[in-house]
Amino acid sequence: MGVRSLLLSWTLVALLATVCSAESAWHGHTTSGSTKVSRFTPYYVPPGAKSYDSSSPLLHYTGDWSESFSSKYVQKSARVTSTSGAGVSFTYTGTGVEWFGSLGPKRGIAQVYLDGKPAERVDMFNNVSMSQQRIFWSLDLPQGKHTLKIVNTGEKSSESKGTVMDVDALVVTQGPPPPEALTQQNMAVSYSEMPSYPPLLDMSSKFVPEDEWTLIQNGSTGVHAMQLVIISETHALIVDKVEHNPLTVSGHPAWAALYNLRTHALKPLSMQSNSFCAGGTFLSNGTLVNVGGNPVVEDHTAAADFGDVDGLQAIRIFEPCEAANVDDCWIYENHSRIRMASPRWYNTVLRISDGSAMIIGGSLKGGWINNQTTNNPTIEYFPPKNIAGSDGLPIHLPFLVDTLFSNLFPIAFSLPDGTVFMAANRDAMIYDWKTNTERRLPRIPNGVRVTYPMTGTGLLLPLSPENDYTPEILLCGGSTIDDTKPGYEISSQDPASSQCSRIVLTDAGIAAGWQVEQMPQARTMPDAVLLPTGDVLIVNGAGSGISGYGNVVDQVGASNADNPVLTPVLYDPNGPVGQRFSSAGMPSSDIPRLYHSVATLTPNGDIMIAGSNPNLDRSEVKYGTEYRVEWLGPSYLKKERPQILGGVPKLLGFGKAAQLKIRLPSTTAQGASIKVALMDLGYVTHAVHANSRLVYLEHSLSSDSSMLTITAPPNGNIYPPGPGFIYVVVDGVPSKGARLLIGDGHSPPVDQQALENMLEQTSVDQYEKSKGKSGEDDSE
Repeated sequence: MGVRSLLLSWTLVALLATVCSAESAWHGHTTSGSTKVSRFTPYYVPPGAKSYDSSSPLLHYTGDWSESFSSKYVQKSARVTSTSGAGVSFTYTGTGVEWFGSLGPKRGIAQVYLDGKPAERVDMFNNVSMSQQRIFWSLDLPQGKHTLKIVNTGEKSSESKGTVMDVDALVVTQGPPPPEALTQQNMAVSYSEMPSYPPLLDMSSKFVPEDEWTLIQNGSTGVHAMQLVIISETHALIVDKVEHNPLTVSGHPAWAALYNLRTHALKPLSMQSNSFCAGGTFLSNGTLVNVGGNPVVEDHTAAADFGDVDGLQAIRIFEPCEAANVDDCWIYENHSRIRMASPRWYNTVLRISDGSAMIIGGSLKGGWINNQTTNNPTIEYFPPKNIAGSDGLPIHLPFLVDTLFSNLFPIAFSLPDGTVFMAANRDAMIYDWKTNTERRLPRIPNGVRVTYPMTGTGLLLPLSPENDYTPEILLCGGSTIDDTKPGYEISSQDPASSQCSRIVLTDAGIAAGWQVEQMPQARTMPDAVLLPTGDVLIVNGAGSGISGYGNVVDQVGASNADNPVLTPVLYDPNGPVGQRFSSAGMPSSDIPRLYHSVATLTPNGDIMIAGSNPNLDRSEVKYGTEYRVEWLGPSYLKKERPQILGGVPKLLGFGKAAQLKIRLPSTTAQGASIKVALMDLGYVTHAVHANSRLVYLEHSLSSDSSMLTITAPPNGNIYPPGPGFIYVVVDGVPSKGARLLIGDGHSPPVDQQALENMLEQTSVDQYEKSKGKSGEDDSE
């Protein structure tokens, strides 16, 4: 690092401590009431919903009820009963209903019915009294007339001191008009009338041709799925921003949850700071870090002024959690010792060859398009490093200055020589982090921009020892909109790009430049998912507009984008040029997946699709907040699959061998194609699949075909040390994935001097505000 660059980094840190603390940490779109700080309770009436107070004549009470008056209630009053059999019924038209009331030490058990059928038995006991709590919710009902009935059972849990039940308010999601009947050409298998969390259906039992894919809607994320990462063979971690999600924790809406991939059950997680537009990665020891965000407060907040506990410098720690029982899994924060040196919103987080995290770019505060004032054109590391004299402080990258304005959430991948590929806006480079040097690559063709808010997606294509792990990058989608235009000159109807560009990162490949192909449909905000077969699934996104909400003309609801692309497309990287894309056998969804959508491969081998929320807070208008989960099943799920029966080590060192006990499909012929895919399923957010990786392993099959000897990658350049999943692929049909840790399992290297210097030279929570808190009425 030169003296000038070092001074820039030091100046940035100094300015942050003095300037940022005096400014608002949010400069983006706001709505009426979104800047008013108030108690952050679950009670909320999103756009497209209507609230009915407990005193509404549309609520019909039976049995003994009394009226209680207090400022803690929504409209200063609530109906209360402790009588067994006392009930309330409410008939409404819509697609969802929520019951708000109180929890506390004297609360009992209620039975909830929907349309005459038992829906849930609710225990309202809590050690601490809490008001305006979401007691029950169902948000995925068919459009039409429904009846909610709530009955006090007169029962109580062993810890409760009473059988009190109250009704504070009911909120109805009005929903869209009934959808038109699906056609054969636009068919998705839908199970909207099933119970909330049925087990996944066996796709092989569906009467569908073998070459067709399946699409099943099943489950709810509870918190909006802005960020998604598979943490084990049984669970995914879902992370959102602070908003009024239906899932609650500690008396307020949750913004993180664990999702059981097998049962669809949810466990809300308590987070201290706001993970709004954060990034994440696993480290070499299996720990997950969630990095960056915006300010927040747990019990007092506003949608656009996120209060007390700053998330912009946050590094949140999620320790390895591999068991099916996740009761003891939680997120840890300690900003006094574990934080970034500088605030970052929309930063990319990448695991590099030594197993540590490289934290790339971002904005100094939340908003929309980056600019010279908000740009954070630096990288830093966790744990901090002393590279080029930085001594743990941010390192200036000219690339992140030259790529303004559309350069947030850079696309980045660790390369097989240990360097890092980066793409931002229309440009790309190879960065040698050990020497702090940039090698600029040819510009992405035809003026296509690929990073936020002109969002495209990218992947490092599969690596194989057969070609000495030659790296090749694929970038798809985005926009050619001029990023210097103000929002009032950009429309949600401006066309997205259909371009995919590939470049081989060898001297010869770089000299040849980008090779251009066209997707069947243009997409902005697509997700590209690597499959164990080596194919790439492209799903989600919009045919026009750009990322974000509330910024452009012709908004749809609040969305900056329109014309959702509902049919996935499969890309074969090894197919003949001009014949690599296909949507044959692909089902089409009826759920738009626009801004803040995600998709990932699962250990089962299907694709989990979730999210979409181009809104500041939860919304039920067009392109509202989406909680439904879809499961896209490749055609290989209907075939007899190879099985890994045992032998997968928890830890596999570089270059070491392991023997897997396997069972090949009964139809496997002599000389069948057998591959072993080691995959990092990535940390997915904003169309960035950070760390997504597929490395084919060297292997040999025993003479009786029952044992498969696999050899781990030779070093951390080929596969950065950390978690992965092993899939055995036979004639294009993969097994289920088995999780393991690659490398020695140790924590990434810690430079204690760099860490201490970063802590000494930077401030904690530089955007933190102190706000008063009102007390809670604990009376029953």
